[in-house]
Amino acid sequence: MTWIFVAIGLGVAGIAVLVAAGVRVLSAARELSRELTLAEARISPAEGRLRGQIGMNKAVEG
Repeated sequence: MTWIFVAIGLGVAGIAVLVAAGVRVLSAARELSRELTLAEARISPAEGRLRGQIGMNKAVEG
């Protein structure tokens, strides 16, 4: 009977470890999403200028 309690305890401990790891993964995913949004906001103005310059160069060349 004792081995049943030990097995259940180990199972619960294993699930707790998986839950903790899942929480860390979700937290890291949120942080990465924020960083990507910030990077996109920083890059967008330069991208627009670059596309404008490329467009002007193509018009002159063509």
